[in-house]
Amino acid sequence: MTEHQEVASGRLYGVGLGPGDPELVTVRAAALIGRADVVAYHSARHGRSIARSIAERYLRGDQIEEQLVYPVTVETTDHPGGYRGALDEFYEEAAARLAAHLDAGRDVVVLAEGDPLFYGSYQHMHKRLAHRYPTEVVPGVTSVSAAAARLGEPLVEADEVLTILPGTLPEEELTARLAATDSAVVMKLGRTFPTVRRALERSGRLAEARYVERATMAGERTEPLAEVDPASVPYFSVAVLPSRIGGAPVEPAGTAEGAQCADGEGEGEGEGEGEVVVVGLGPAGPLWLTPEARGELAAATDLVGYTTYIDRVPVRPGQRRHGSDNKVEAERAEFALDLARRGHRVAVVSSGDPGVFAMATAVLEAACQEPYRSVPVRIVPGMTAAHAAASRAGAPLGHDYAVVSLSDRLKPWEAVARRLRAAAEADLVLALYNPGSQSRTTQVGLARDLLLEHRAPDTPVVMARDVGGPTERVRTVRLAELDPAQVDMRTILLVGSSQTQAVRREDGTEVVWTPRRYPSA
Repeated sequence: MTEHQEVASGRLYGVGLGPGDPELVTVRAAALIGRADVVAYHSARHGRSIARSIAERYLRGDQIEEQLVYPVTVETTDHPGGYRGALDEFYEEAAARLAAHLDAGRDVVVLAEGDPLFYGSYQHMHKRLAHRYPTEVVPGVTSVSAAAARLGEPLVEADEVLTILPGTLPEEELTARLAATDSAVVMKLGRTFPTVRRALERSGRLAEARYVERATMAGERTEPLAEVDPASVPYFSVAVLPSRIGGAPVEPAGTAEGAQCADGEGEGEGEGEGEVVVVGLGPAGPLWLTPEARGELAAATDLVGYTTYIDRVPVRPGQRRHGSDNKVEAERAEFALDLARRGHRVAVVSSGDPGVFAMATAVLEAACQEPYRSVPVRIVPGMTAAHAAASRAGAPLGHDYAVVSLSDRLKPWEAVARRLRAAAEADLVLALYNPGSQSRTTQVGLARDLLLEHRAPDTPVVMARDVGGPTERVRTVRLAELDPAQVDMRTILLVGSSQTQAVRREDGTEVVWTPRRYPSA
């Protein structure tokens, strides 16, 4: 070779080794390890490398080995850039060492436990080198797949969703995500185990959780997570929430006691270990559903509710759905409580928030009577229609406001009118629910005329229909121009106070807002 001939660069390989058993290394990975000029692997300062121990049987013995020793793992550091600065400097130095081999024409294999691009150390080399050298990533069996295999339980089935979480997340975030998902794997336990366990308990998933330590490796351990001693948990362990389909019944979520009746009494002999959870679906669609509500819907053995609302909940294999007409709330509540007495975990679904003109009252009213006084009842809140509509318009509920239903099916119109008049005289913004239907056509006009006795004709009124749904329409009219013919049961009205503003901005949109500061007398 003359001095003018260039040496072709070597190739970089990120090689996944699988979860620990050398026999789970892929054929491709084994071949590359055996052919490589340079084999690199990470280790802590004690010098032992799990990755190298897995790959040892595939090494030739005459290869160059590059041991990439972390300067810190979980301890503190006096590096001027802190923990992150120390690691960034280490990754740069390690990449430079590997680049020297690649520049010399040597093929470099970087070993990675599991899969190289799944929480793997290799990815830091990849980001620094892959754009400069020919690179191939060889996937490996992840600890997630290994844990499920060793448990002998499906992770996900049909339309279930699998969520993979690092145990280093804050407890509140872990709790919300665990409550909302079907199946989950929590990685990076060790010191995070107490936090993960609390999150599982708070989300009502502890009874389902399984613990897997060193899957496929020497010292493997699997057991119910609730029985694990936190002091015994190493970093190489995971928490698993397997598929719920076809599994054993789940204990009721959370530690909250059943709702008490108004007189404080709730004792009695139950006939099962079920419960009723009244769940708010929000105004429309999954984007308006809270993580807690999503989790309760997934955990229920039975769904009970108005058929239109049940249809908004995804079908789950094995989950029973009991739809009914919208005018049988009392019967629906008793049916749900009867199911719970027989040991069922029942979710009663309700649009918006279940405590706002919805099913929570009907369920609690029945639950405070015999024979349901001992049935546990919980309420899971949801986004209200008023708040959803307000967000689309701007901030019309920015100051004091009153919520009134215009329906006179359960109370006389005289009571409705009296409340409207009192709220109007107090200069409150009004959120008007149930304004009209095919059989109730006069209430909107009557309410408009009554409010005009106390409000200016140009008072902004937000007309919000099907907020969050496919036929959503939100617009602002003046109180004097409010047309009852354009209002139905899917519409909510937000009537401004004397201070509410409707302002057209430069982009052509009109925003409605009520100042937080009220003028002094």
